[in-house]
Amino acid sequence: MNEMNGQIEKLNRLKKERNAVILAHYYQDGTIQDVADFLGDSLALAQAAKKTSADVILFCGVHFMAETAKILNPNKTVIIPDMKAGCSLADSAPPEKFREWTLAHPDHTVISYINCSAAVKALSDIICTSANAEKIVMSVPEAIPILFAPDKYLGAHIAKKTGRKLTLWDGSCEVHEQFSEIEVINLMNKYPDALVLAHPECTENLLQYADYIGSTTGIINFAANNNTTNEFIILTEPGVIHHLEKNTKGKTFIPVPGLDGCACNNCPHMKLNTIDKMINALETLQPEIILPEEIRIAALKPLERMLELS
Repeated sequence: MNEMNGQIEKLNRLKKERNAVILAHYYQDGTIQDVADFLGDSLALAQAAKKTSADVILFCGVHFMAETAKILNPNKTVIIPDMKAGCSLADSAPPEKFREWTLAHPDHTVISYINCSAAVKALSDIICTSANAEKIVMSVPEAIPILFAPDKYLGAHIAKKTGRKLTLWDGSCEVHEQFSEIEVINLMNKYPDALVLAHPECTENLLQYADYIGSTTGIINFAANNNTTNEFIILTEPGVIHHLEKNTKGKTFIPVPGLDGCACNNCPHMKLNTIDKMINALETLQPEIILPEEIRIAALKPLERMLELS
C-alpha cells in the first residue's frame, strides 16, 4: 500500500508539472479510476476531452478513445499508457473494407459507433455512442437509409427500439458476446429480487433477460436511482462495479460469468493500462497519439455532429 501511495504521489506530481489531465473509462482498474480527473463512458469522455484546458491528455482507456481526444484536440499532446490497448470491436472494421462497404451503399447515411478507428470515423457521416445511438438514428430523416457500424448487436437493439431499418456491419465486442446465458439464468434464480442491467453490446439472447438496457453511465444511474431492490446483476465489463460499489452504498452488484465460468469477464485491452505505465507516459510523453491531418479533419466532422446532437 505504501509503495502504491508513493506511485500515486509521483503520478500527481508529474501531472502538475506537465499540466496534464487524466481521463479514464469505467472499465479501467479501480486504482486508475480513483486517480482520474474525469471518469466516464465514451460520450462523457469525448465531451471532457473537447472541454479540457490542459496541455497534455493522459487517456486511460483504449486506442480509439485516445484517438477521439486527439481528433478534438489537435494542438494538445495526447498520450496513452499502453499503445497495445486496442479494441476487438474497432478492429472488426478495417478501414479499406469499410470504405468498400460504404461505396457499395452510396445513398445511405453512415452512422458509426464511437468504438471504431479514426480512419473509419473519417468515412462516416455521424458518430454515436451507446448513450445517444437512438437519438442519432432518429435524427436521420426516415426516407434516408442508414448504414450502422461496427457493432451489430447495438445496431440490432437500436433498430428494434426505433423501428428503423439499419444495414449492419458484422462487428462485435469480444467481452460482451462472451457472457454466459446459463449463468444469467442461474444468478436470476439465486437472486430473485435482483434486476438485470445490460449494455446493448451484449448478444440478443442475453438482452432478453434485462430489466434495463443502456450505456455504462445509464447502468450506473439506473442502479443509483432505483429503490425497488438493492441487488443488481451486471451484464457489462465488471470494471464498472468498482464505481458502483464506491458511490452506491447499501446495494449489491453481481457480475455475470463468461462462457468459461469465471466471473472475471474483463476487457483484456483496458486492463493493459497500469499506474506504472501512466507514470512512464507522463515522464516521456510517450506513447503519443499521432494522426494524419487529413484523417483527423475528416473524422472531426462526424464527431462534432454527434456532440451537437448530444
